[in-house]
Amino acid sequence: MNQVNLTGRLSRDVELRYTQSGKAVGTGSIAVTRKFKSANGERETDFINFTMWGKPVENFASFTHKGSQVGLSGSWQVRNYENKDGQRVYVNELVADNFDLLESKSQSQNQTAQPQNNKTQQTGFNPFNGNSNTEISDEDLPF
Repeated sequence: MNQVNLTGRLSRDVELRYTQSGKAVGTGSIAVTRKFKSANGERETDFINFTMWGKPVENFASFTHKGSQVGLSGSWQVRNYENKDGQRVYVNELVADNFDLLESKSQSQNQTAQPQNNKTQQTGFNPFNGNSNTEISDEDLPF
């Protein structure tokens, strides 16, 4: 069974577009904090890309913005394509078909207005450049 449930904050506003046939498609990224701590005692965050289709994404884009705490559910998809340089590119993403808003609109707006005390943002950490420190001790494992 391919069922994924994620809870986190939107790392950017949903990018809403329409196909040539008029179907809505939206893409974004959700910041999900890991359950365990790293070797230096901090919780790390994964930035997971998602795609959502149809009326759900129109509603989702209308009611959320960068920093909104949300729950997403759907299926995991791995796709690949050849870029203009002839290299094979693999894309892993959540294809979300359902969402939950996990805070009120006023809470969400307050969260965006206050600067985040998040080391990832302060240091300019890029989770996609392969330089993340994911070393953990056995004590930090959830099992």
